[in-house]
Amino acid sequence: MSLLSEKILSGDKRSIGRAISAVEDGRSDGTELLKDIFPHTGKALVIGITGAPGAGKSTLVDRLAAHYRGAGERVGIIAVDPSSPFTGGALLGDRIRMQNMATDPGVFIRSMASRGHLGGLARATVDAVAILDAAGYNKVIIETVGVGQDEVDVVKAADVTVVVLVPGMGDGVQAMKAGIMEIGDIFAINKADRDGVLRTERELEMLLSISERPDGWTPLIVKTVATEDSGTPALTAAIAQYQGFLDADRSRSTDRRATTAEHRIVELLRDRLLKAALSRVVNETDLGEMARAVADRRRDPYSVVDEIIAKMGISE
Repeated sequence: MSLLSEKILSGDKRSIGRAISAVEDGRSDGTELLKDIFPHTGKALVIGITGAPGAGKSTLVDRLAAHYRGAGERVGIIAVDPSSPFTGGALLGDRIRMQNMATDPGVFIRSMASRGHLGGLARATVDAVAILDAAGYNKVIIETVGVGQDEVDVVKAADVTVVVLVPGMGDGVQAMKAGIMEIGDIFAINKADRDGVLRTERELEMLLSISERPDGWTPLIVKTVATEDSGTPALTAAIAQYQGFLDADRSRSTDRRATTAEHRIVELLRDRLLKAALSRVVNETDLGEMARAVADRRRDPYSVVDEIIAKMGISE
């Protein structure tokens, strides 16, 4: 085991930051490090916080973290920011909004750029979660960029998914459109001091009544006012209730984590094959010529991909 891996297991924040940077940059030493620490993962509860922009997710995460810290737990926060169109880096808005927690020694906050990934999650997010898990953080919270339909990818990385809605924005219909109804384990109606909260709650109850999950869980609805720290205990209780539901039948928890692992394997395989194709059989010049041929309608993209796969010696 490397010295960096040992420092991560001891909870050294500087080493954790270096490790996350390594995996975010896709460096080979990052992969080796993840192999080292993987046997020490699987202990943290991973909480996904998702929802529309302006729903108050960051403030709610701040309040959740404060609640868990009050109970003596260590908290890791991964805030997936929109990528800067100039640098590709995170805009760091979430860390600005979470200033209350930034100086707490028991909290680690990292902003990660989505880098244009459609699911709103940086490809390295799951790896960052694993690093925080191995470092001994009891709760790891992922807050995703609010991009709508593709936000459902958060469920692939979380043990429990909290969907944050606000009254008066047509969230009931939007949630149904985006498929968020299918991934939400808990629905938090934030800014519940606004008009329309009862209507939003009724819409959610109606939608949940006509849908049935294969695991038999009925998603809970919690009302919060994050700016006033109202409803946070109810939200943490709902998270604990869902965790208890999973723990009551270990097969449920195992099935959920197996699904997460399957998505991760496929994602890693896709990345590795793409890198292999671009480094071994197609250079930038070739790819540019192929792209121009497709743009001019002299070739179709399907035949181009068939050609690349054939050059790799892979038969479908």
